[in-house]
Amino acid sequence: MKKTALLLLFAGLLLSGPIDAVGQTASWSGVDETVIEKFAEKAGRPAWKSFIDTDQGDLILFVFLLAGAVGGFAAGYWFRVLFPPRRKDV
Repeated sequence: MKKTALLLLFAGLLLSGPIDAVGQTASWSGVDETVIEKFAEKAGRPAWKSFIDTDQGDLILFVFLLAGAVGGFAAGYWFRVLFPPRRKDV
């Protein structure tokens, strides 16, 4: 009974953490905005728009999905080369 109550309390604490932060945005800006952009503008190199915009949409997630699929296929294909079977000492 104590284990169940402790488990429910722990699960409740884990699930209530993200609920409290709903609607709150971070007021801190990143290193790119505060440091790098300031020094780049001082040097006469203002920020420019990238060729492939990954800030919007799921393009970056799709790229990671493809990389994971290719890596998983390669690891599965060469599984015995990566993890050779152990020799039995006779």
